[in-house]
Amino acid sequence: MVTKKTSLFLLFILLLATLRVSAQDIPFSERFFPNQETQLRIAIADLKNGDEFFYSGRPFLFKFAIPYYENASKFNNSNADLKYKMGASYLMARKKQLALVNLLRAIELNPEVNPEVHYYLGRTYQMLLRWDDAIASYTDYLNAIKNREPVDAIGRRIEECKNGKEREAKPINVTIENLGVTINSRNPEYNPLITVDGTSLFFTSRRPGGNGNETDPEDLEYFEDIYTSELVNGIWTLAKNMGSIVNTPTHDAAAGLSPDGHILFVFKGDRNNGDILMSYIDKGEWTLPIDPGKNINTKYHESSACLSADGNTIYFSSDRPGGYGGRDLYKSQWDPIKKEWGVALNLGAVINTPFDEEGVFIHPGGLTLYFSSKGHNSMGGYDVFYSTLGNNAWKKPVNIGFPVNTPDDDVYFVVSANGNNAYYASIADNGFGEKDLYKVTFLSEADKPLTRMSVLKGYVTDAITKLPLAAYIELIDLNKQERIGSFITDSKTGKYLVSLPSGRRYGAFVYADGYIFESNNFDISDSASFKEIEMNIAMKSMEAGNNIVLNNVFFDTDKAEIKPESKTTLMSLVRLLREYATLTVEISGHTDTDGRDDYNLLLSENRSKVL
Repeated sequence: MVTKKTSLFLLFILLLATLRVSAQDIPFSERFFPNQETQLRIAIADLKNGDEFFYSGRPFLFKFAIPYYENASKFNNSNADLKYKMGASYLMARKKQLALVNLLRAIELNPEVNPEVHYYLGRTYQMLLRWDDAIASYTDYLNAIKNREPVDAIGRRIEECKNGKEREAKPINVTIENLGVTINSRNPEYNPLITVDGTSLFFTSRRPGGNGNETDPEDLEYFEDIYTSELVNGIWTLAKNMGSIVNTPTHDAAAGLSPDGHILFVFKGDRNNGDILMSYIDKGEWTLPIDPGKNINTKYHESSACLSADGNTIYFSSDRPGGYGGRDLYKSQWDPIKKEWGVALNLGAVINTPFDEEGVFIHPGGLTLYFSSKGHNSMGGYDVFYSTLGNNAWKKPVNIGFPVNTPDDDVYFVVSANGNNAYYASIADNGFGEKDLYKVTFLSEADKPLTRMSVLKGYVTDAITKLPLAAYIELIDLNKQERIGSFITDSKTGKYLVSLPSGRRYGAFVYADGYIFESNNFDISDSASFKEIEMNIAMKSMEAGNNIVLNNVFFDTDKAEIKPESKTTLMSLVRLLREYATLTVEISGHTDTDGRDDYNLLLSENRSKVL
């Protein structure tokens, strides 16, 4: 006779047996699938096809294993090794929740399935912002491998999780907005670049329909091409391929842009180990990209680049020997005598780390340097950092913070001149593709860059025909009489765009062949807020009766002596008279309306005589 107590004990044993069966690690074997030879054979073939990608040694190919593994899983959903590989593959494809489900299932089926299951689980938890769970999984991985070589620097991963936990607890005040279907596609988009006024966008895409419309055999994705879009009435126009002059049948990526949008840095991965080339606007069209020289490109890997507002400094990344580790950030100055870029200088240990630095961007104001780094206090992968300039030295970089930074790669962060917005690429569950372009709006003044600058923009045209002109614009520091930089207009549109860092009085001189030069001045103090100055210039031809307004000739109040800051204007006038020897000019002067009319008339005559 079976007692009640014995019945309960037998029921408990039966329940345990049921649980063991439900968590059994079932191999792909005829023993477990009798009378299913055909289905088993197909499933094993799918496993082998998936394994070709999984064991290729290239994790970016893991995603191509997923369809094969999914088919095999439909036949046998209780194989620990398959679930482990599915989880790792989903993680590489940025499908974090599916990665989590499969990795946990693998451990449930067999806790000793593979030590690396704990590493991938840690990475998955890190991507999901589950910092404590990630640290626990990384610790389990270290315990599982004992003295074996880890697949990653696990101590660094644990540190990233601690950084992430701290950053998430103190998020910055921003909104993040997808740029939409006119820019983003089902394929990856990244490396956004903007002009200083924020109206022109350049970026890289691996979408079909590019210049070669072929896929790279290395990763089976479409080759990179550079695309562009314009902001019209607050909406980005449909992205347009830049064409065969800039884009080739292989990889061409947007690597940097001058503030005025007239120089585009193009990364060519199939040149040496990766080179930076430069394309220029000429007569409204982009030129064939050229090599900036041996001091920029080496036999090593050079990638992202940017240009200072005055056009005299290139900042770029390189993994050449002599750095601090991985890719470092460098700068090179333009040598006006040799007409070449000078020897590259490492930005130093304050900026560079033993890890990689990439995606460099100098804000047009010249006071804030943005870049991405796997070092410093990154949350994982590349994080965006910024450093400010003080006493001619870059200060300790600051992590820009969550939610802009994530545990995934956040690279190529560019900020508008007014400091209100930024653009970058990110991976989000609700995006259009693997990577999309996003707009960041800073809602707090504390998170904005040090702008202290203005933008001078407009069009240069013929005063009579109103047609656009190819013109040369020279900026002068009026107080020091130093040349700050030179710029050209787009001859097709006459448009120009110039950055004016604060703290100077500027003289702007505009020259065009066959035309009288024009001059103007701007006073931008250190305390000045961001301004956008529009100055449309109608150039007058060298015809009798036309007049020159010398805006940059200065006198002290109530005096006729010319001030030193007038030198450049007067030299431009001398140059004009020498170029046109037969030119006859009549000089007139004026004063303000203060004082008596007869006195002001005499002062005007005296000032005219000085010239």
